[in-house]
Amino acid sequence: MHQASPGVERAVAAAAAWAARRGSAAVRLSDYVLGLLDEDEGRPAELLARLGGDLPTVRAKVESLTTHGPAPVVATLYDAARNWSVRFRADPAFMTDAFLVALLTADPAFQQAVATAGLDADRLARLMTGEVNNPFAAPDEPSATFALPDAADEMDAARVLDANLNRAREALRVLDDHARFVLNDRFLTETVKALRHGLAAASGQLPPALLLAARDTPGDVGTSVSAAGEYERGSSAQVAAVNLKRLQEALRSVEEYGKLFGTEFARVVEGLRYRSYTLERAVVRGGEARRKLAEARLYVLLRGSQCVAALDWTIEQAAAGGATVFQLREKESSDAELVARARDVRRWTRKANALFVVNDRPDIARLVGADGVHLGQDDLPVADARRIVGPDALIGVSTHSVEQVRKAVLDGADYLGVGPTFPSRTKAFETFPGLAFVRDVAAETTLPAFALGGIGPENVGEVVAAGLRRVAVSAAVCAADDPEAVARVLRAALD
Repeated sequence: MHQASPGVERAVAAAAAWAARRGSAAVRLSDYVLGLLDEDEGRPAELLARLGGDLPTVRAKVESLTTHGPAPVVATLYDAARNWSVRFRADPAFMTDAFLVALLTADPAFQQAVATAGLDADRLARLMTGEVNNPFAAPDEPSATFALPDAADEMDAARVLDANLNRAREALRVLDDHARFVLNDRFLTETVKALRHGLAAASGQLPPALLLAARDTPGDVGTSVSAAGEYERGSSAQVAAVNLKRLQEALRSVEEYGKLFGTEFARVVEGLRYRSYTLERAVVRGGEARRKLAEARLYVLLRGSQCVAALDWTIEQAAAGGATVFQLREKESSDAELVARARDVRRWTRKANALFVVNDRPDIARLVGADGVHLGQDDLPVADARRIVGPDALIGVSTHSVEQVRKAVLDGADYLGVGPTFPSRTKAFETFPGLAFVRDVAAETTLPAFALGGIGPENVGEVVAAGLRRVAVSAAVCAADDPEAVARVLRAALD
């Protein structure tokens, strides 16, 4: 059984998306590499930076490679990554960096081509292990990992490691409880669990007898020292935030003192620490989004040409009926026209005490003081949009698969668009994930998610039955003679 990390699974899903963009069902090695590099804060991107590479430049070069055919079956690649992890980490569970090594060395021609793009497998291998290696070779017996320091240093370091491994495990247990029982979020619970398993595998490389021998709780001077506020928590969100910081601090200490016992152990812990930063953004930012959008049920997509009356009247009426979020979608307008219209809608939504989101354009959202921006799968990444709109604006992401949902959550999206659910009167779609996808999202995450696509009073009950109580509508409200009445019917079904 393969033990791929969630990051590897996301990369495999992203690779299929890269292949689909080329109009192919066959996934190439370059598609897998691009899937790994999709995550700006992932381990492969961090390794690339340490090699001196520029992430956007390398992505573009890898995407342009056309000299290689379909990749080996994914099971073969998983075997290679597992072999590398067994040989150099004594752990059959493998992470994204091991998978990257497997990809780069899977085919000699590809290895040479991708090296010119900035991903040299030999340099990467030396960076990760200090020697060139080929994961497609059969795994050796795990070699001794540690060159132990002298006895006094060994015991001192072991005492630090024991205390901080305990801190990290305890923090992860608190975070597991938060994701599971407070957020009720399956995906974040799985993400925390993967971190727990990764820490257990890493700590398993240390001699347990040494850690226990070094433990001296009665002699720990820190047990009698407390800081102001240590026993105070104002909310469950604060509990999570404090324990995320505790986890990161503990992992940093484990990483530093772990270097006395072996560089590879320290590198594995470093990877866990980086993953904890991504988890922090998803938990803290997602928690804030859940609170900010707690009462947001009905989201109206506005396009002036589709409204039977003036936009200001439509917004006023729909808000009176229970709509609390409005998105401006004017893809055919010039920038000057869009800015003028957006400023008007900002004024009208503020008067209606409603949130205002601009579709596709974070620059215009920032310019007109909108509450947020909504991104499609082909628009700017969340991280780039965040640099434009700032830390407080909402960022929504349209999703059409569970893989895209998971990526959006970890990327720091504040809410999701889910669909298309039904055929739409205002937009053409090639495929319809439908109600099955609505059910999947409802089971996967509790991040605010709005079902969209062809939803109206006649079928909103099916969306609710599938598990989502938030919808985004367009023609159902905008093309209605009485937007307030339609909004009231929709809101009643959602409430």
